[in-house]
Amino acid sequence: MGIPRRDGRQPHDLRPFTFTRRYTKQAPGSVLVSSGDTVVLCTCSVEQSVPEFLVGTGKGWLTAEYAMLPGSTNRRKPRERAGKPDGRGIEIQRLIGRALRTCIHLDRLGERTLHIDCDVLQADGGTRTASINGAYIALVDALAAIRAKDPSLPADADILSASVAAISVGLLDGQVLVDLDYPEDRDAEVDLNLVMTGAGKLIEIQAGGEEATFTRGQLDEMVRAGEGAIRQITRLQGEVLASSTR
Repeated sequence: MGIPRRDGRQPHDLRPFTFTRRYTKQAPGSVLVSSGDTVVLCTCSVEQSVPEFLVGTGKGWLTAEYAMLPGSTNRRKPRERAGKPDGRGIEIQRLIGRALRTCIHLDRLGERTLHIDCDVLQADGGTRTASINGAYIALVDALAAIRAKDPSLPADADILSASVAAISVGLLDGQVLVDLDYPEDRDAEVDLNLVMTGAGKLIEIQAGGEEATFTRGQLDEMVRAGEGAIRQITRLQGEVLASSTR
């Protein structure tokens, strides 16, 4: 037990977490993910072609884009000009793409491209990790939609190598906190984003101090706290995907 946070949570508690599948009708996979007051729409669209470097290889591709909509923050965020995200957006969408590519056998996808789009409707910290958590479910649903038209696509157990989940962790006033909201993220001395498979293997650790340093012991403590949170998210993802309600 630690010092309760401003919203009453204990240090390692997640915010209320929900996934709403089939949120839109057009994309083969679409999920509205909410983590506290952070809300992201994740969609997965399918293109029956691949980048030039993969043509003729029989291998597919997965790519991701991320954007914060103008009304997602308390001050209007200007739209990206000429479709070009800012440096932060580029870094986040690359993270999302890397994370999702670890869980799928692209050589079994056929020459198709899966486009993951993560649009932040409301931001209160943890938008990149919420995007990854929702995008994984959108990916699974998109594969099911492909399979309905092309039964030759392997079953999930053969095309997906793992599930993927992510969480933010921070060090604030010497205390490790999980699933930071915006004020906590703003004030944290150390910020860490953790991405893992459902089997507990590491995909990516992004950690840095803000006018502060941290010890190896503190890093280990943050990773352990994040692992516990990811186990909870993975369990929730599994429950949502097992549900017949889509």
